[in-house]
Amino acid sequence: MLSLLYVLISGIALPIGGIQMQYLWRNQLGDVYSLGLGSAACLGAAAATMTGWCSLTMGSFVCTLICTLVCFFVTLKVNTQNLITFGILFGTFIGSLGTIVVTNAPNGDLLKQYYLWGAANFNLEGVTTGDIVFSLALFAAGLATALISSRSLTRHFEGEIELSNRTKALLLLCIMFLVTSSVSICGPIGFISLGVPNLSRIICKSADIRKHYLISASMGVALLLMTYLVVRFVNFGIYLPISATMAIIALPLMLVLFVRK
Repeated sequence: MLSLLYVLISGIALPIGGIQMQYLWRNQLGDVYSLGLGSAACLGAAAATMTGWCSLTMGSFVCTLICTLVCFFVTLKVNTQNLITFGILFGTFIGSLGTIVVTNAPNGDLLKQYYLWGAANFNLEGVTTGDIVFSLALFAAGLATALISSRSLTRHFEGEIELSNRTKALLLLCIMFLVTSSVSICGPIGFISLGVPNLSRIICKSADIRKHYLISASMGVALLLMTYLVVRFVNFGIYLPISATMAIIALPLMLVLFVRK
């Protein structure tokens, strides 16, 4: 049951975080990984697993919070296009730190535990009750803020208003809550935080972000649940990571992004 719960949470949190990023920066390339937030969550989880200094969720939370603060201060200095470029480079840097941490694992058991977590197969490897409670609290806070700020975020996206730096910081923080609530428990899950929001904007031409919340969350849950069932029951006797399998399943959806005018 917990696995299915996190299929639901991830299918909602990542697409909603992605569409918020796109509206916040008025850029279709925005997603929860484009500013290094996903990489930071993985780095925190790796450090927590290898050192035992804290739980998975707390490690992810601390590293992602630091990354969010760095990205916010960068937003005060650069434009949106340069911010996305910075985010990609910064994410690569953080990912490299994660690789160093993992490759220096004290023993093979910890290394295996991390890679099983990183496969994002909802096996909840090394997850404690405290992790689950904390992640649910983060998810609730992030989702509530997304709904409360939807009207102003839509007006910002359409150019009617310009959000203050303080509001942008708050929104970034709550997007980080959504990312951490999923990634810290399940591992990194690609495509649905970038591809699904863009598909939603192709399907629905409305600028109202609330509609895209609904469409993106529905598509994210459906795609993730389909991938989860394939991984569990149609795996041909081999271990199929969720992220890799989703990329294969989602290929036709990706083609739609490129062939639609």
